[in-house]
Amino acid sequence: MTQKPICLIVDDEADIRELLMMTLDRMDIETYGASCVEEAKVLLKQRQYALCLTDMQMPDGTGLDLVNYISEFHTGLPVAVITAHASTDNAVCALKAGAFDYLIKPISLKQLRPVIEFALKLPVQSNLSNVNTLEMIGDSEPIQYVRSMIAKLARSQAPVYISGESGSGKELAAKLIHKNSSRADGTFIAVNCGAIPENLMESEFFGYKKGAFTGANQDKVGLFQSATGGTLFLDEIADLPLAMQVKLLRAIQEKKIRMVGGTQEEAVDVRIISATHKNLSEMMDAGLFRQDLYYRLNVIQLKMPALRDHSTDIPLLANLLMSKLCADMNVSTPIIDNATQTYISKLPFPGNVRELENMLERALAMCDGKTITIEDLLHEDELKHARPDNSGFDTDQALTVSLSDYLEDIEKRAIISALTKANNNKTAAAKLLGVSFRTLRYRLAKLGLAKDDDANLNNDSESL
Repeated sequence: MTQKPICLIVDDEADIRELLMMTLDRMDIETYGASCVEEAKVLLKQRQYALCLTDMQMPDGTGLDLVNYISEFHTGLPVAVITAHASTDNAVCALKAGAFDYLIKPISLKQLRPVIEFALKLPVQSNLSNVNTLEMIGDSEPIQYVRSMIAKLARSQAPVYISGESGSGKELAAKLIHKNSSRADGTFIAVNCGAIPENLMESEFFGYKKGAFTGANQDKVGLFQSATGGTLFLDEIADLPLAMQVKLLRAIQEKKIRMVGGTQEEAVDVRIISATHKNLSEMMDAGLFRQDLYYRLNVIQLKMPALRDHSTDIPLLANLLMSKLCADMNVSTPIIDNATQTYISKLPFPGNVRELENMLERALAMCDGKTITIEDLLHEDELKHARPDNSGFDTDQALTVSLSDYLEDIEKRAIISALTKANNNKTAAAKLLGVSFRTLRYRLAKLGLAKDDDANLNNDSESL
């Protein structure tokens, strides 16, 4: 016979405590009740619980005090706090302290049931060794930290804000949080906020009723309804207009939405993970992003490191990406030779993993099918200068200098050639080289080819 899960309910109001205990009993959950923080601590020592529901305000302390106590002495026990409608800021504080989720009074069964069900899906043990974050590949300290954070965030329902440069793996981190959470059986929906036209945003997020506007021939559910029971990943959240920010704030705070053209609010059960490469603090100062929405989204922040900040992982990552590319194309996987791995490990990659993947895809098309070399990474214009008969710098000579000096010489000649063809236009030269403008500027400075942003080709040539 399967043992019933046990829940601890902490509330100083006897009628609410008894009502909750009766409700959970109907869900086949064994319950114990406490009227204050100290009584709850005594009960916590007597047995193991699968969930704790606690009111925020009690005679001898707060729900936040109990959350902190459980985090320290009963690690792994999910705690959901119950808060009054007007004090949801307390709930945010509790989430930051480690609460699993929060409920707003008056509590409805529709609101209570999913919180309990998701909490009971979590493993009782406090260790996180069963969390699968292997897709976040790398052995460096920054990536190990990201994986440990994902493991912790997977045990919570709190909103997560993921920051980091474009291409640094923000969506992958969001997927892994969802995949390892109690919502894994639900839907993961990713949406680029900047890709939705402003006049369609409300209907896309919340859906619409038939007849709400011209062309609304039938009811249509929105992203929030589609993601109910799962996770909604709002990428490039900074691109939301202010009017939509207000509506999103209400939906997150109240856990309810109203369809365009509708008259009734409906409860939605969605975990929000948001991300952007922009600086939201600066946008708040400029009045472009609401402060209250920022603090509601940024309950827990996960910062994704730039690829150049964990460059030791680049060879490992490059080999994984190459294997995936070849699998997608159904071709055999070439070997990335050691010199090439050393070379790419020293590149700045302002486009991060996305830029690395594009570079490898180009190299796969250029290689002999067996080995990826440095030349395979370069464009045709660069190859002319990389070949011994054109550069006057042959491989025998390379033996007398360091590999980095040899590679820098190739890069310098390729960049000067591109600038010559582009009449010193750096944007056009970057396109010829197949890199971003930012990458070109970085390499010009790194290689000593530009004294300042306005350096011309003559100055560049003289620096050789």
